[in-house]
Amino acid sequence: MSAPELAIGVDVGGTKVLAAVVDADGTVVASARRDTPASDVGKTLDFIIEVIQELAGAFDVQAVGIGAAGWIDAAQSTVLFAPNLAWRQEPLRDRVASRVGLPVLVDNDGNAAAWAEFQFGAAREASESMVLVTVGTGIGGGVVIDGRLLHGAHGMAAEMGHMRVVPDGLPCGCGRRGCYEQYASGTALVRYARARAAEEPAGAAELLELAGGSAQDITGPMVTRAALAGDRVAQAAFADCGRWLGSGLADIVALLDPQVLVVGGGVVEAGELLLSPTRESFARELGARGSLPVAPIVAARLGNTAGVVGAADLARRMAR
Repeated sequence: MSAPELAIGVDVGGTKVLAAVVDADGTVVASARRDTPASDVGKTLDFIIEVIQELAGAFDVQAVGIGAAGWIDAAQSTVLFAPNLAWRQEPLRDRVASRVGLPVLVDNDGNAAAWAEFQFGAAREASESMVLVTVGTGIGGGVVIDGRLLHGAHGMAAEMGHMRVVPDGLPCGCGRRGCYEQYASGTALVRYARARAAEEPAGAAELLELAGGSAQDITGPMVTRAALAGDRVAQAAFADCGRWLGSGLADIVALLDPQVLVVGGGVVEAGELLLSPTRESFARELGARGSLPVAPIVAARLGNTAGVVGAADLARRMAR
């Protein structure tokens, strides 16, 4: 393939650096991965360079897009702050570009994933707008309006996980209290399951068996597995999480009125266990707005490749 058809996308998170060569149709042609040394800025940079050079040495690529888990400046060049990495005012674009000899774009990983779902995934038939909400350890995502990613005046828009949903609620790592991600994330799901299992052990037999009898040892995958097996407490935990998730999505619709709401992240792998109570809560919380046209809630389709696919496509467009 010629260079205009191929770009490299890199997804940098707290545990891994995943890179891929992606074609113009959003297909992953090849990939490379390294574990992220989250506390070592220099080593993280070296690993990013390594995976880019490994792939660029085998394919004729046009540009590199990096999706980073953090706040990115409006110039799409500097990681201002990364909560799970040691980056503080890190000029990532220039440092990478100087070593790989290719044009480089840096964006938030949620933005990259949203762009991938808009172009190639669950929202690909939307002509103008969509919102992606990723449900994992926290809540992230991205917003597309008028066919363009919403970055905001300072590059840090669409931090939906930090909308306040409970005044003076649970403390959040962002420094505020009552944030959306404290109630509708994978972390919240586990908290609900642990609390219910401790209070109602008779209804959590499957869940407690998976956790070796200890409610505090329950993990997210255990909640999903137990819920699929019919465990009442595990299913109730998904209902709790979905209730909060749907409520927040109703607020997003009131503000942005997108064509499609896409739910992604690791927790959505549970399928209707999460999506069914989410849709029910969403419908209740819409109020009168529910009698008018409203975005459907759909599951993301690209899974763990969304970040690299979106970052690569954004870089390809930048380099044209």
